[in-house]
Amino acid sequence: MQKNKLIIGISGGTGSGKTRFTKELIERCDSNNIVYISQDSYYKDLSHISYEERCNVNFDSPDSIDFNELKSDIQSLINNKTTNIPVYSFKRHKRLDETLKVEPRPIIIIEGIFAFHDPRIRNLINCKVYVDTPADIRILRRAKRDINKRDRSIESIFSQYINTVKPMHEKFIEPTINYADIIVKDGGKNQMAIEIIKNKLLPMIKSKING
Repeated sequence: MQKNKLIIGISGGTGSGKTRFTKELIERCDSNNIVYISQDSYYKDLSHISYEERCNVNFDSPDSIDFNELKSDIQSLINNKTTNIPVYSFKRHKRLDETLKVEPRPIIIIEGIFAFHDPRIRNLINCKVYVDTPADIRILRRAKRDINKRDRSIESIFSQYINTVKPMHEKFIEPTINYADIIVKDGGKNQMAIEIIKNKLLPMIKSKING
């Protein structure tokens, strides 16, 4: 365990409810002492290729994530250094010019489908939570999100699900449930799980803040 930080990793398939779970957990804990890092911010910069080419990139593969940069930023926060997190646009499929300045805090929460994939990052995490939700619920949630927030058509969503999302989930994401310390069913809707995990984490959080 890091001497001065508590690092929590939250993973699960796309549409599993892990982001909602993470936000609810942060709200119930001391949010002023928590840094939240979304793995989605670390999709590789593809601004050098056309929008049409970017649309054909498999973003459900771990190869689409810059794990080196993610690890470097986490390490900076562990070392009590301010870091600048990339800002990613899902509508444009590329990073934006601006970055988000993040100050170090005692608690770091890393959330994303590949949070447990890279062993260099996985080994930094003290508490690993996997949000496990049935596939039919996940695809419906993803469809709703992509239509409302990312301007995708229903045809493109289901084509992507069959061709990349489902096989990538089965190959790269689902197996990482074996690394989890805690498995949560149905993400942010599982209020009992959130409360239990909060009560387990609070003593650890307080020890880091006071230590």
